[in-house]
Amino acid sequence: MYCLELAGEDDAFAAREAEAAAAGVDVLAPGLALAGHVDRERVRGLAYTHAADELLARTEAGVDAAEIALEAAGPFDREGTVAVRARDVRGLTGVSTTEAERRLGGVLVDAGYEVDLDDPDHELRALFSSADGLADPDGSEGADAPGRIPASDGVCVLGWLDTESDRSFTERRPTDRPFFQPGSMAPMDARALVNIAGAAPGRRILDPMCGTGGTLIEAGLLGADLVGTDAQWKMVRGTKENLDALVAGVDTAVARADATRLPLRDGAVDGVVFDAPYGRQSKIATHRLEDLVEGALEEVARVSGDDAVCVLMADRGWESAIAPTDWHLTDRFERPVHRSLTRYVHVLEKSR
Repeated sequence: MYCLELAGEDDAFAAREAEAAAAGVDVLAPGLALAGHVDRERVRGLAYTHAADELLARTEAGVDAAEIALEAAGPFDREGTVAVRARDVRGLTGVSTTEAERRLGGVLVDAGYEVDLDDPDHELRALFSSADGLADPDGSEGADAPGRIPASDGVCVLGWLDTESDRSFTERRPTDRPFFQPGSMAPMDARALVNIAGAAPGRRILDPMCGTGGTLIEAGLLGADLVGTDAQWKMVRGTKENLDALVAGVDTAVARADATRLPLRDGAVDGVVFDAPYGRQSKIATHRLEDLVEGALEEVARVSGDDAVCVLMADRGWESAIAPTDWHLTDRFERPVHRSLTRYVHVLEKSR
């Protein structure tokens, strides 16, 4: 059993992405999920999971309870030096992480371990979170800070750090690419979407409205083969330029095409990601926006395999366009960008 340390504020979205790398993902508390098995290589490629820890114990969100649980979890099967890292997830419990690290470290020292805070062989994570993510309803000010969950109402998960995600995508800003256009999706979000779509070595990912190629970049860096199309030559040329500069070692094909009439055979791709034109962008399309989205969904269903996942990003819910197609909606997430824009993420699978 593993504990996943989630990133961001939308745990349901993070858990859905984590399913690309872990089995039986179940949100436990704000910022934390449990999983029965993890694929370490794919965990390294997740955007909204910081780390996977091999679960040792689960108890209440208090230092006393954590110390007792760690003592009961021994003897430990690790060799070498250790360190303890404690975290009050999202600051909800008010637990003293310094005190937790000191006392849990003491348990490990008593068990015969040497502590090395700089370069330990093994790292014990102590993660404290609230029971339900809601502030104390009466706003009382006991031992905890105002608005925080009393520690007794929360959860603490203890585990040995197993795998951390590679956060290098946070350094890849769209403005640093050879070709850039305003409105480009952040690499962190693009990474999450292609993970949900199943990007991995040996799989072919399609973006039929590829724009500047942001999703294709992230899918390619995960080892997937890439197919991109766009209605504008400018975007096709720019995507090729970006892929040439940032992605290597995978097959890529980028061409100008109408998303409703793709030059691909049936079942040619294993997953699809696309960001539909927003209302203010519809003037650039050769179709009425509603017809474009529905037609694109029908066409990507044709060129996708039976087990393919399609991830549609848009500035609205597109259930009306999904309903007539061979896709069915399995999840929908609302992702606020700024005051005037919320992105809607639709996760689609083939109807059986």
